[in-house]
Amino acid sequence: MDAYREQLTKSDAEFEKTLRPGQFSDFIGQEKVRERLELSVAAAKARGDVMDHVLLCGPPGLGKTTMAYIIGNAMGSNVKATSGPILAKPADLAGMLTNLSPGDVLFIDEIHRIQKNVEEYLYSAMEDFAIDIVLDQGVNARSVRLNLPKFTLVGATTRSGLLSAPMRSRFGLTNRLDYYTPAELVRVVIRSAGILGVAIDPDGADEIACRSRGTPRIANNLLRWVRDYAQVRADNHITRPVADAALQMLDVDRYGLDEMDKRILTTILERFGGGPVGLNNIAVSVGEEPGTLEEVYEPYLIQQGWLARTPQGRVATPKAAQHLHATLPPAGQGYLPI
Repeated sequence: MDAYREQLTKSDAEFEKTLRPGQFSDFIGQEKVRERLELSVAAAKARGDVMDHVLLCGPPGLGKTTMAYIIGNAMGSNVKATSGPILAKPADLAGMLTNLSPGDVLFIDEIHRIQKNVEEYLYSAMEDFAIDIVLDQGVNARSVRLNLPKFTLVGATTRSGLLSAPMRSRFGLTNRLDYYTPAELVRVVIRSAGILGVAIDPDGADEIACRSRGTPRIANNLLRWVRDYAQVRADNHITRPVADAALQMLDVDRYGLDEMDKRILTTILERFGGGPVGLNNIAVSVGEEPGTLEEVYEPYLIQQGWLARTPQGRVATPKAAQHLHATLPPAGQGYLPI
């Protein structure tokens, strides 16, 4: 059930790649971000120069990686991709930087997870297009400056607050991608269905979009499941009833809440009287890591008003109690963590 939340498998990545737009005109949603980036690309090409470095922030699945590749295509440049956790040593970063060609786009996903000693190498690379490498050790140590071709760094992060101030200040453009509206996701689903060659009604696309948590990646993954369901049980035609039946089988309700979401809310409501309750208590009760709850599940639940975070702990809202047919205790009589 939670497979679409986890790290993409090879087949998932290939699936997503086939649906990924390759130019700004095909990218749905994020109009302000798209307009700013289009303008920057046009200005850089007119000057015959590289773009300013770009930082893309926002929850996973909203199109940060896609936007990086669109920038590369629009600039007519190659995109060299890596991720923060992979760059464990300065030598790893130096190897990538020295292999860049003039005008290339270097895309670093989860850039907030770069080690501090590696991050410092990026400072001179981003500002001066050069890095200093220390050769030998002790009394024979000497510093050699390597000039780099001019490039554009595109960094993506789901937690911009973890980026250091010196790193953030070196990006010329900082853009935040927000959750999509249902209407935008309907367009995403219809476009993806066309690429996949499956017939879909507008109502069927709307049913999938409303359960996609404002996230195109989830919408595309749910579409793949509904496509399989329709292929076997509905003559390869997705209507609203077909989409509803398929997503009920997947335990995704009409609000986009899945099995783990409901387990979290039910645990707070039934075991802890609606809260407040500490994160560790919830994690133990539902059998999940606290970090996963905080980074993966809570943002959507809080944004949509199912859960509240207070100094005393997490609290289920009346909206959650009504949806799950539970009763909240009178104000001030909830569970108090020890």
